[in-house]
Amino acid sequence: MRVKATLIGCSAILMWSLLALFTAGSGTMPPFQLSAVAFLIGSLPGLAVLAARPGRIALLKQPPKVWITGIAGLFGYHFLYFTALRNAPAVEAGLIAYLWPLFIVVGSALLPGERLRLHHVLGALAGLAGMVLIVARNGFAFDGAYALGYGAAFLCAFTWSGYSLLTRRFDAVSTDVVTGFCLATSLLSFVCHLLLETPVWPETAFQWTCLIGLGLLPVGAAFYAWDHGVKNGDIQFLGVASYAAPVLSTLMLVLFGFAEPSMRVLLACLLVTGGAVLAAKDMIFRKAPPAVAGSA
Repeated sequence: MRVKATLIGCSAILMWSLLALFTAGSGTMPPFQLSAVAFLIGSLPGLAVLAARPGRIALLKQPPKVWITGIAGLFGYHFLYFTALRNAPAVEAGLIAYLWPLFIVVGSALLPGERLRLHHVLGALAGLAGMVLIVARNGFAFDGAYALGYGAAFLCAFTWSGYSLLTRRFDAVSTDVVTGFCLATSLLSFVCHLLLETPVWPETAFQWTCLIGLGLLPVGAAFYAWDHGVKNGDIQFLGVASYAAPVLSTLMLVLFGFAEPSMRVLLACLLVTGGAVLAAKDMIFRKAPPAVAGSA
């Protein structure tokens, strides 16, 4: 059961590695509209389960703090993420946004009963160095043309790490509530879209395919899988495994022609991922508990 849940959680990481690819391939739809459509599609798996098992609808009744945390996390993260990818190169915005595993590790070290150690600081500095290398496209001269995109990507990393740390308190909450999070996020995004944006729809079959794939996988099924994995599987393993996401995301963008491979991107990717792994040293190299004398 624990191994199966962990593998389900890992599937979310694979789906999230497609987020930048599908977003870049979905056309020029503005951020709020893209969020509204993607999350509406993302709610369909949960709605199908609730339709097949109506008794589970009662599980959606949760305290306000659960709903506030979930909606703020999903709505805030994806609005910032889509804004980043619409206003900065996809690889660079994606790598900055994927600083969230590092922030989760450092943030976890500051929780009660934990300590911030040297390797946490060194890991954070390595990740910061990777981010600086990403945004310094022309040597060390900051490219102001992408300031909005870079800033949104950085804030989105903070948003998701904060959401992930806060939801640790809600381990008894059913995964069914993710359906409500998706629907509420879609509704909020739609209202903001009507107030602030002009509609833009995909123009090609490829763009429609990317939009549907975005909603069904990284903005849909991934959240259900992650919720189940962190609540029932090995959360430490999942935390370490999530550091593979920026590497996979970058490789996907290069493979499908949305970015050119370069040593700068490779080095930035290694710094961000390596910094996160260094910060997670305690999880990766955790010692097994001593055997009890006389046990079989």
